[in-house]
Amino acid sequence: MQDDKNLSEIKIEDQKIIDNKELNIWEALTPVIILMGLLAYNIFFADGAWLGDYSNQYILLIGGLIAAGVGFFNKVSVQRMVAEVWENWKSVFVPIMILFLVGALAGTWLVSGIIPAMVYYGLQVLSPAIFLPASVIIAAIISIATGSSWTTSATVGIALVGIGSALGIPTGMIAGAVISGAYFGDKMSPLSDTTNLAPAMAGTDLFTHIKYMAYTTVPTILVTLVLFSILSTTIDTTGSADISNLLNSIDNSFNITPLLFIVPVVVIAMILLKTKPLVALGTGVVLAGVFAFIFQGDVLAGLGESKLQSVINSIFTDTQVKTDNEKLTELFSAGGMKGMLWTIFLIVCAMVFGGVMDAIGALAKLTKALLSIASSVFGLFASTVVSCLGLNAIASDQYLAIVIPGKMFKKAYEDKGLAPENLSRTLEDSGTVTSVLIPWNTCGAYQSGVLGVGVGEYALYAFFNYLSPFTTLLFAAFRIKIRQLTSK
Repeated sequence: MQDDKNLSEIKIEDQKIIDNKELNIWEALTPVIILMGLLAYNIFFADGAWLGDYSNQYILLIGGLIAAGVGFFNKVSVQRMVAEVWENWKSVFVPIMILFLVGALAGTWLVSGIIPAMVYYGLQVLSPAIFLPASVIIAAIISIATGSSWTTSATVGIALVGIGSALGIPTGMIAGAVISGAYFGDKMSPLSDTTNLAPAMAGTDLFTHIKYMAYTTVPTILVTLVLFSILSTTIDTTGSADISNLLNSIDNSFNITPLLFIVPVVVIAMILLKTKPLVALGTGVVLAGVFAFIFQGDVLAGLGESKLQSVINSIFTDTQVKTDNEKLTELFSAGGMKGMLWTIFLIVCAMVFGGVMDAIGALAKLTKALLSIASSVFGLFASTVVSCLGLNAIASDQYLAIVIPGKMFKKAYEDKGLAPENLSRTLEDSGTVTSVLIPWNTCGAYQSGVLGVGVGEYALYAFFNYLSPFTTLLFAAFRIKIRQLTSK
């Protein structure tokens, strides 16, 4: 007979950490090792299609079943595991709705001419020589203003990928630049949920956290800008020589006018005014549909049996606007809500694996194991970083990668005489920014789905995201800006 007497819960900010005293470290590691092995085989030996188009999703479900088997062996009830999976699913309901709206946004912004207009004017302003560092800066500004890397990618990110693609710049580089800037802004904005969550977990206040985080974050973004500036000099762009032809093709296919920018301006203004993302993005879809009727009647007539049907199709299914330029025809395509299904299924399956791992107490066990080997100050920082990275991969959730280490390591930092902002900074430097580097993490799945660029393509160029953990460890190793607790 199964029971849950060996389990205990710690509730923090509506997040539960489940500890299982009967589970040993090898049992906790077994689902992780098998999952990583299967994913590695699928990526390196089966070109990502070992089990078909949804291989990663199936592998995550297999990992969840193995974790459930470990749970059964340790007397964790089915009800407990199902409850945790359900909690995980509830936590991603809004992000999934946002993903559907982003798909609809991409489709309607295409047929209304908004994305083509962004590309049209962007080609005239952003030259290949400055494009990548400029993309970092633009994304950073929008993300600081909105407090959301997700919103940044769904608006200016999509446009920058389109402009850069037309210039002949590899999409992986463009996405890496957008994501680097977006996550810098996400970290430094007082409007960001993770920027508020990290100090809450560590026990410090928001603005102390942001000020202290700037010591590691600003040098990292400066190095990122230097790297993208150097990278720009190595790009042999095929699109820069025929920009006039691209502009003519866009002008011949769409009615291009600055009035089209009213829609993105309204959406960004609503977000700045703290309108809920679902409302802001939904408004963007509706306005774009109206603008499509007003400005792009000929485009709509060529896409379907009626103009209304063309707009509806752009919201839900695949849409492609043909031009006299093959590169632009490929660029001016969108999948609508349908195009987001692969990403949504990935998130749903990742939440199954993460939920079962949490329910059986494996997440807490792995974090405690890391904490137990942290004997020095540097070891404590390193254990925090590894814990955040591991939880981003195992739990597939950015928030758990902040909440669980934040709770588990808080007392250890106090015992070492370290101020709580050391912990909050490390949580952000390693938990917030690395989530986007994991393909099955909610952040990685979202960004790759929205930008249309695989995680494997942009991860190498997301300099800010993978340099941040190294920067925080470098500061810890040389005791740079490691604040001590002050005696009262």
